[in-house]
Amino acid sequence: MKRSRFSEERIIGILKEHQAGATAADLCRKLGVSDATFYKWRSKYGGMEVSDAKKLKALEAENAKLKKLLAEQMMDVSTLKEMLGKNF
Repeated sequence: MKRSRFSEERIIGILKEHQAGATAADLCRKLGVSDATFYKWRSKYGGMEVSDAKKLKALEAENAKLKKLLAEQMMDVSTLKEMLGKNF
């Protein structure tokens, strides 16, 4: 996955500038990002504080870890079922 040039803290700071009155087009031009990127950031981080973004990142990491564990368990179960099916 491509790593972003901007940290969550920086993105939240940019969105606060927008809320303070800066236009989206000016911010995008200054930062060198597209309008789509800016609005994607706004939909994900809009109204958040830095601590909220850190919590979100931790929850996303935990969720990915749990999904991986679930997939491994499902593979183990299917392998066991397959082995039992061949024996009987």
